[in-house]
Amino acid sequence: MSHSRYTSAEIEELARAARRDGFCVIKNLIPKGLLRSWRDAFMPLLDAHIAREGHLRNRGPERYYVTLPFKAPFAEPRIYEDETVLGVVSRLVGDDMIMVQLATDTPLLGSDYQDVHRDAPPLFPETAQETPAFQLAVNFPLVDVTADNGPIEIARGTHLLTRAEGLRRLAAGEIALEPVMMELGDVMVRDVRGLHRGTPNRTREPRPMVVIGYSRRWLFRPEVSIRVPRASLAHLSGRAKQMLRFNPVVESLDGPVEPEIYQAFAY
Repeated sequence: MSHSRYTSAEIEELARAARRDGFCVIKNLIPKGLLRSWRDAFMPLLDAHIAREGHLRNRGPERYYVTLPFKAPFAEPRIYEDETVLGVVSRLVGDDMIMVQLATDTPLLGSDYQDVHRDAPPLFPETAQETPAFQLAVNFPLVDVTADNGPIEIARGTHLLTRAEGLRRLAAGEIALEPVMMELGDVMVRDVRGLHRGTPNRTREPRPMVVIGYSRRWLFRPEVSIRVPRASLAHLSGRAKQMLRFNPVVESLDGPVEPEIYQAFAY
């Protein structure tokens, strides 16, 4: 396993930013050539998904959520076990984290602004208080993210507010939605409770954004999982086996593609 290019102090500062703002961006972390191979392999999956269930429009017009199969090139330990990424993640959700999601969000030309939302409800809504992080989205694009092709917009610090209070502050102009531009190779670690929205892709090229989900060990959300081929288990590191331990093990990924079950995503 490669060592982090960031020092422990730098990783701690990234985690501190994520605790404060709800997200941090790690610049130029993943080799661009590796991501281009992902993009080439992803495009046929996107086309097949649109043909199969694009009519559902569950993420809004011309915006598609596609789970990635846990096989080459997507089952890539250089990414999901990257020392810098896991250094930040472990500081936020613990060393015994679980890896629960490997998917993409892709707006095309004709997409629109999403409603402002969170990706998870609070753990204890009856208290009107938020907790430390319990679920993270590690996002990285397969193309440069520009103002024209649909950057995510995030309201800083709203992961620590109730949804109602966050929306009130947005409406009052006390806080703002900020677009997050990213270059190919950048990685964002994001608390899924932060208020955010997708924006329109005004170009003719898809803008795929990968999400790898990491959670505290006790969090189970049945709408997301990673189907791990049994034959792959012998090739996984001990840490990967530990992170993937609660995911279903399947005999094969061949055969018909199952419909996406992660339909209700906005809270």
